[in-house]
Amino acid sequence: MKPIANSSELVSSRRRNFLSAAALGVGAGLSGPALITQAAALDKSDIMARDQDLKFFGIEETYSTEELMTLNAINVEHRQFLEEIGLADLGPGRVAAMDDAGLNVAILSAHTPGAQDLARKEGIDVAYRLNKMIATGPIVTNPDRYLAFATLPLQDPVASADELERAVREDGFVGAMTNGFIGTKFLDHPDFEPLLARAEALNVPIYLHPGYPPKEVLDIYYRTSRNGEDTEFQDYLFSGSGYGWHQEVLTQSLRMILTGVFDRFPKLQVIIGHMGEGLPFFYKRFEEEFTEVTQGTLQKPILQYFSDNFWYTTSAFPQDELLHLLLRYISVDRVMFATDYPFADMKQQTDWFRAVDLPREDKEKIAFRNAEKLFRIKI
Repeated sequence: MKPIANSSELVSSRRRNFLSAAALGVGAGLSGPALITQAAALDKSDIMARDQDLKFFGIEETYSTEELMTLNAINVEHRQFLEEIGLADLGPGRVAAMDDAGLNVAILSAHTPGAQDLARKEGIDVAYRLNKMIATGPIVTNPDRYLAFATLPLQDPVASADELERAVREDGFVGAMTNGFIGTKFLDHPDFEPLLARAEALNVPIYLHPGYPPKEVLDIYYRTSRNGEDTEFQDYLFSGSGYGWHQEVLTQSLRMILTGVFDRFPKLQVIIGHMGEGLPFFYKRFEEEFTEVTQGTLQKPILQYFSDNFWYTTSAFPQDELLHLLLRYISVDRVMFATDYPFADMKQQTDWFRAVDLPREDKEKIAFRNAEKLFRIKI
């Protein structure tokens, strides 16, 4: 299969066709159009000449399967879009795109919401099949190119803890990915303590990826219909990749801190994407508003948790100014590269980062060394 996401023109064309469909939730799974950056404005020869030997570890690289697309596609147009962008291609097409972009290793994760919305028995079965498919297929075929985050049946937290341990110990997975709301709960809810305890004991991170909100939240926050207008497509973008996803991940992260999750599980590590999901913008505000009120309830200053328990990826936000803002508050030792493929152009992301104005040592940390440290794998 010919690689598709190494051509921004083709991806943009398919995205335009998909976005033009006036149907419910057509935008599910999109991560936003490519952003104009300083790096994108550089002469092509300047980009080609800079840091071409830089290795890359991709932390948020999405896949799906026929079964998963059938379960999670919102409508026919959405299903067609997911197929066309190559979400299910884990073979030559994706590897060729990685080669073209210079991405050495990709950590695969199931397309949101994975299996976490399925009833317990079904969720357990689907999560296990997805994880075994990745472990016995793509990782065996391309062992030097692929790693994976486990998909978990989160309607059953104990089964999720068991599946995480099985996937890590038997299949070599490097952590787990969750996708926003689990029903009407976040991971700070006491129900999920068995999973958090197991992740801490296994010394593997949990990636907090966003997901669509429950209907009650969608109706209160994101319904925009006036005078009977059909705004369902707009509302799903509003609640998802256009805005809501990013606020939701930051809310979940702050809840985990404020409810004492990291006091109970001090070694637990969490990853969030998209340049910190708005954290750099709110960082000083959190310090001003929460430092005093949490002195008697938390074991550490609130901002310390963002440095001790969180990691941050660049996924699908190739903007110099956002990266520099993130690095103003968060150590370069906690930031990692990601592309959000195939919803973002892989080569555009690597070209952008090669052109970023940072010391070579810092660029190596973000591009691959921090990931090597976190996942204890040398590339």
